[in-house]
Amino acid sequence: MRQLLLLRHAKSSWDDPDLDDFDRPLAERGSKAARLMGRELAARGWLPDLVLVSTALRTRETWRLVAAELPVQPRVAFLKALYDASAADILSQIGQTDASSGSLLAIGHNPGLEQLARKLAGPGSDAKAIARLEEKFPTAALARVVFEGDWSVVSPARLTHCLRPKDLGG
Repeated sequence: MRQLLLLRHAKSSWDDPDLDDFDRPLAERGSKAARLMGRELAARGWLPDLVLVSTALRTRETWRLVAAELPVQPRVAFLKALYDASAADILSQIGQTDASSGSLLAIGHNPGLEQLARKLAGPGSDAKAIARLEEKFPTAALARVVFEGDWSVVSPARLTHCLRPKDLGG
């Protein structure tokens, strides 16, 4: 059984309107949410073997804060292709994952990340997770999908969880 974790970057700051979107840092609220999600990953034992991170500043900062909460550090690849990527583009990057990885965390952006989570939520998915995903996939939200087979064919898959910071007291 393989595990795919899809984490939307945490809340970014809009304090400097002159900054390019790519260069926006996390807001304080985002920093807290990223640490919270890192603690949740560790507490649930959902530890990735590999992490794919968009090269935008807010995704790199999200990963740094999540990683600080994990008991072990996985391999990490920073990919410009994940910045503002479509669901198909994200899936293409996931499909290149080495077969030795059993658990993968992808940190990226909406709408692509949310669309991918919805696309992968196949038969047997958890009804509460689907309802949360359909309600809203806010910043720092995490979707967990499990499936059997290769990374090149992440289907059929089951959405087991959709965690949002507010659901965890954040």
